[in-house]
Amino acid sequence: MNRLPSELHRLYAVQAPGGPDAASEDLRLIDGFGRVRAMVLSLARPADWQALAKVWQGVQVDLDLPAPAIAVSGTDGFQLWFSLAQPLPAAQAWAFLEALRLRYLDDIKPQRVGLMPGLDGALPPQWQHAGAVPALQAASGVWSAFVAPELAPVFADEPWLETAPNPEGQSNLLSRLTSIASADFELALQGLSPAPPSTFGAPVVGASSAAPARVLDAVVRSRDQHQAVAGLWLDPKSFLLAVMNNDAVELRLRIEAAKALLPHVDPTGPVPGVSPP
Repeated sequence: MNRLPSELHRLYAVQAPGGPDAASEDLRLIDGFGRVRAMVLSLARPADWQALAKVWQGVQVDLDLPAPAIAVSGTDGFQLWFSLAQPLPAAQAWAFLEALRLRYLDDIKPQRVGLMPGLDGALPPQWQHAGAVPALQAASGVWSAFVAPELAPVFADEPWLETAPNPEGQSNLLSRLTSIASADFELALQGLSPAPPSTFGAPVVGASSAAPARVLDAVVRSRDQHQAVAGLWLDPKSFLLAVMNNDAVELRLRIEAAKALLPHVDPTGPVPGVSPP
């Protein structure tokens, strides 16, 4: 019996574990409310396991979190797949990954780091997620796959498998992993993100509906940050999207911008590699 779909659903699907879709080949990573249980951080162009290993080790040693799964993308990089015990808004998942990037990969060009879920540049913006693993890459004929930590360095030059990975081996790798409890996630995010000054109100996690005003006010009042995101915005959503995706803007403001965008995101938009509900 193929255990792989069950393990993938246990760790990453937004459906309840053991639900009617638990044995399905389809893996739904974003639900109709824009919530996720899977968080994927990737490093590519080139694949550099030595750099990404700092994240894999750091979340366990520094943040006391369960180890994420390690995957080769089937194209040009490595991925870390984090599992959440309970679904969270995609903006919070993105904020966590961005904080990890700043903590452990700050010396890496941002263009090489992928954070999923993430917002695309469409209007209205839509949450996108990573493609399913393992999966055949149609353009090249090779496969993405989960790999053991001790074997990850072997794939630095060719981050893919030439043939389909053994489902039982993939299942065994995933069966050793556990999900991040909600309380542990909150503690880790608070530890990664510096607390904002009191003039900006509540912390980012659970931010109030005044977030758009705070983001706009903070960016405009800071000349350097204003110049960093300067441009022509057709509407407030374009402005917030520009703030969220700009590395020159302070992290807490980027997180607030992501939260402010949530009411304007179409959660039913297409998700690459994920079958529609």
